[in-house]
Amino acid sequence: MPKYLITGSYTAEGARGVLKEGGSGRREATEKLVASLGGTVEAYYFAFGSDDFYLIADLPGNAAAAAGALTAAASGAIGTRTIVLLTPEEVDAATKLSPSYRPPGG
Repeated sequence: MPKYLITGSYTAEGARGVLKEGGSGRREATEKLVASLGGTVEAYYFAFGSDDFYLIADLPGNAAAAAGALTAAASGAIGTRTIVLLTPEEVDAATKLSPSYRPPGG
């Protein structure tokens, strides 16, 4: 199952929600969202800095990842970025492909 790194930041409304329900409440809600898409949460962390949380999730594919991101963003409480993670074996497979490419101006 593909693995995704999802980072995000809370809006003021979202931060008020975290203050009200706590970090474990947010993790539980996120686990339910991911499960409803056929996936599982591997890790969930809060952080200081430009992003408020980091999530690693296994999801069935890009459509499920997009559905989760759209649903969360539509709430108005968070903004997210989704990064597709590759295993070393997937990179090995990529190095064995022979794509045809011409650089700009080449």
